[in-house]
Amino acid sequence: MSAVATPPPVADPFESLNDEQRAAVCHGADGDTRALLVIAGAGSGKTMTLAARVAHLIQRGADPTRLLLLTFSRRAAGEMTQRAGRIVHQALGLPATTRPPALPWAGTFHAIGARLLRDYADAIALPTDFTVLDRADAEDLMAIVRQAQGLAATKLRFPQKGTCVAIYSRVVNSQGTVAGVLRDAFPWCLGWETELQQLFATYAQAKAQQHSLDFDDLLLYWQALMEAPELASHVAGRFDHVLVDEYQDTNRLQAAILHGLQPDGRGLTVVGDDAQSIYAFRAAEVRNILDFPQQFAQPARVIALERNYRSTQPILEASNAVIAEAPERFAKTLWSDRSSSARPRIVTVPDEAAQARQVADRVLAWREEGIRLKQQAVLFRTAHHSAAVELELTRRRIPFVKFGGLKFLESTHVKDVLAILRWAENPRSRLAGFRVAQLVPGIGPANARRLLDAMEASPTPAATLAAHAMPAAASEDWSAFVALYDRLRASPGWPADLEAVNAWYVPLLQRLHEDAPARQADLAQLTQIAGGYANRERFLTELTLDPPAASSDEAGPPHLDEDYMILSTIHSAKGQEWGAVQILNVVDGCIPSEMSTGDAKQIAEERRLLYVGMTRAKQHLELLVPQRFFVTEQARLGDRHVYASLSRFITDKAGAFFERVAAQRAPGADAAAGPDGVPNVRIDLAARVRDRWTR
Repeated sequence: MSAVATPPPVADPFESLNDEQRAAVCHGADGDTRALLVIAGAGSGKTMTLAARVAHLIQRGADPTRLLLLTFSRRAAGEMTQRAGRIVHQALGLPATTRPPALPWAGTFHAIGARLLRDYADAIALPTDFTVLDRADAEDLMAIVRQAQGLAATKLRFPQKGTCVAIYSRVVNSQGTVAGVLRDAFPWCLGWETELQQLFATYAQAKAQQHSLDFDDLLLYWQALMEAPELASHVAGRFDHVLVDEYQDTNRLQAAILHGLQPDGRGLTVVGDDAQSIYAFRAAEVRNILDFPQQFAQPARVIALERNYRSTQPILEASNAVIAEAPERFAKTLWSDRSSSARPRIVTVPDEAAQARQVADRVLAWREEGIRLKQQAVLFRTAHHSAAVELELTRRRIPFVKFGGLKFLESTHVKDVLAILRWAENPRSRLAGFRVAQLVPGIGPANARRLLDAMEASPTPAATLAAHAMPAAASEDWSAFVALYDRLRASPGWPADLEAVNAWYVPLLQRLHEDAPARQADLAQLTQIAGGYANRERFLTELTLDPPAASSDEAGPPHLDEDYMILSTIHSAKGQEWGAVQILNVVDGCIPSEMSTGDAKQIAEERRLLYVGMTRAKQHLELLVPQRFFVTEQARLGDRHVYASLSRFITDKAGAFFERVAAQRAPGADAAAGPDGVPNVRIDLAARVRDRWTR
């Protein structure tokens, strides 16, 4: 009788984890039911740790459909799902052809909120056909309401539509008051508290009438849902485990949602780093993570990940020294086994022009040392700080890409197509209808308003649209649109709907835009994206919440260079890493910003911002310190300049971890020169002038 072959042992899928990562991944295996807070230092393998925890839960029998994974981008959710799937494959010894378990509830806070609100719409008196307004649409609706209330014609300056939406958003997400938000974040708007309160009430009413929610409503309604005892337990009961990435970036509304989902903390895991909380301007609240351990009857378990896999030890020592002087934080000391004799440098330069030259010189020098341009970055506090550097890089023919620009969904033609789909999905969307009706040749604003007024007053708005009489000049084109609209309402096939819309819209596109072929490429991309969604509603909601970033409508010349470097604000650089990093203007007034020194809380965030910038570097880090700034904004005052001092965050104690150097002179310059480039000589020029009169 032949022996039965023993299957090969399954390799430990968590073998590569260090002790702290493994403790976080396996939390609860010993019966510990406490909430878990993982303080994940910069470059400490946060994503891998969270993905491994998801895989470990599934390996131990957790139902993947009852895991809620909340992130701040769809890309992060997708990456987490893929990594967890690979680990589960390895842990269970599954064949390569077997699909990893899906995580249907992995997504952003806003996307998950939209799905839950759709599920519970009937129970919370929310129209099931509600559509989601993007930021531009929210501003347009706010402008309409602002105009209707006479606030555009006030004798004193009333906030513009974008500012009004920003104030509204901050009030909602911070769970604050209009007066408090104006005092803390919009002091120039003080005195308009009553008018803004009334404006926001009317804005909310207008959204309700149009069956629309904006981004902030998705969280606001979700949080209200978790406060309704009749439904909160049912929502919470759908999930056995809730895991949150980048917890330091959550606002008070999101923290309240999580508390409603897991009021006792059982099954709750949050991962983040208080030292990287830098988004207060988006209402992120650092106290969420600082106070997390004590928010439950049984205090949460805290595990710190301190081993850094990104930077050299000298860079970490300097970064640790900067953040160590923060007034309140979770204590941790980042360390690495990547030793180096090169310390980070503080480079003093005479002025911003010299700073730009120094940046270009170092970029080229590092390139010759084998660090590709794509592995180099110049970071700065505010976008306009890089102006001189951009000019110098262009002059020296050093290609670069600067983070920023319009988003895909802000392109005119893409917004047109999406508006057609939104109006078909929700006939009461006045914003979408007003935009789409005017696409039809011969229909202007007045006719569009009459149509929308009739639809708003009708119990069957779609039927009213079909029967509405338009001017004779527009009748043929209007009939063609009505046929399209009826098709979209009657047979919502997907993505055939989008193909039908494109077929109707492309002739208009060719009439409206000279660069129609480039814009048609965007519509083709949109159609390709649409194929990844189950239906029209899901497509419209998720694309609005997490849009693509590029569009031919705003693309510059293609980068044909072999390589290019990165210019970025520090905020945009979070989560990135480069071999060599230079940080501009590390002086008081820039870091910290002079606009953010009003109180200790703002200064503490500015310190964290510098820390985030420093920890992006893997091998080389340089902080540039211009001694003189020219002030040119106020032209009538002439070319004034101010002298700057090294940032207050580089104290004597922290400065001991840096090498201090002055920028090297350009070839041919006098080697014996002072800090402002003036030769170190003594000439009695006054005597020469006096002698002129005695000759």
